[in-house]
Amino acid sequence: MTDKAPLSLMDYLGQVPDPRVARTQRHDLLDILAIALCAVIGGADHWTEVVEFGQARQSWFATFLKLPNGIASHDTFARVFRRLNPEALERACHQWLCSLIGRVKGVVAIDGKSVRGARDGKKHPLHIVSAWASEHRMLLGQLRTADKSNEITAIPELLELLSIQGCIVTIDAMGCQKAIAKSIIASKADYVLSLKGNHPHLCLGVQTWFEKGLAEGFGSHTCKHYPEPEQSGHGRLERREHWLTTVPRHLRRATQSWPGLQSLAMVRRHRQVDGQTSVQDCFYISSLPLSAGAEVIAHAVRSHWAIENELHWSLDVGFREDDCQVRKDNAPANLACIRRIALTQIKQETSKKLGIQGKRRRAGWDTDYLQTVLGVHVPSGSVGGLI
Repeated sequence: MTDKAPLSLMDYLGQVPDPRVARTQRHDLLDILAIALCAVIGGADHWTEVVEFGQARQSWFATFLKLPNGIASHDTFARVFRRLNPEALERACHQWLCSLIGRVKGVVAIDGKSVRGARDGKKHPLHIVSAWASEHRMLLGQLRTADKSNEITAIPELLELLSIQGCIVTIDAMGCQKAIAKSIIASKADYVLSLKGNHPHLCLGVQTWFEKGLAEGFGSHTCKHYPEPEQSGHGRLERREHWLTTVPRHLRRATQSWPGLQSLAMVRRHRQVDGQTSVQDCFYISSLPLSAGAEVIAHAVRSHWAIENELHWSLDVGFREDDCQVRKDNAPANLACIRRIALTQIKQETSKKLGIQGKRRRAGWDTDYLQTVLGVHVPSGSVGGLI
């Protein structure tokens, strides 16, 4: 008896319900989704370019898609993506990503990003909360919100979708909330949450504690210290120091309602740019025990920036996401989901030493390379990782 073959991306996309009535389905939904994904990887940024890409590669698409009526028009792509259920598409893509990664380990960074071009009239731009597996360099999942303030409610919903047992979850000050800490602990993970002015009394107490401790000593409280080696680049020198300590007696009342909270952390950044020196202190609360060590806090804080550099920055620069003018109904959220899947595949392809834009251009020129991008995680013999 042979092992059952793993499901492909096409299998998961096939689970997305078609929003159209049967009599209007001249083009298969799976064909539309597959062409859109391939076109976005190959450099397309709007529906007209998606159609141009599909027509230019129609003979290649015909080798693994049905194409009962050829390539759909840009109006058809626009209508389908406007009506497609974003939650269903996100769920399918999330299930596929989980099948690629398997058991997640290391730091999971959670942060939100606004798609500034996806604004219709006076409405808020589309805002998406994403979870990024820093060690795997892969997107784990995403949820759209109505505006940035709804990150607080969206993050627990996103955590419910993820399997992050044993991971360390990092979130900026917006997500430093008791309900979010509770959700992380319920997921059998640990957290490192940035502490800022949205919790003024606790933040001031932690800041005062570290300032006094560094000046006079921490008394009976053990404090672990980890200085990172000095780093330089682009005319800048930077040195970071990290401290981790248990919660002092006078702060236990302020922290007792935080689920799982065991330690407080401080990061001091020394920067020298063009001869000017600056010092910045940042504070964190964590469920990690003191025995984890300040090195673990240092790694978690550094890893959190991966979601900015490898996901958000790549989407803005490599995919021009903020310039996208797709605005109506569900289309912005659905196209954003396709972009993130495309970015995940492009980042996993390492045979070409090119940037995101360079890989997109190469995939647009060369279907063999496009198949390589799509098939990174798929055994040889299947077409582009789709079937």
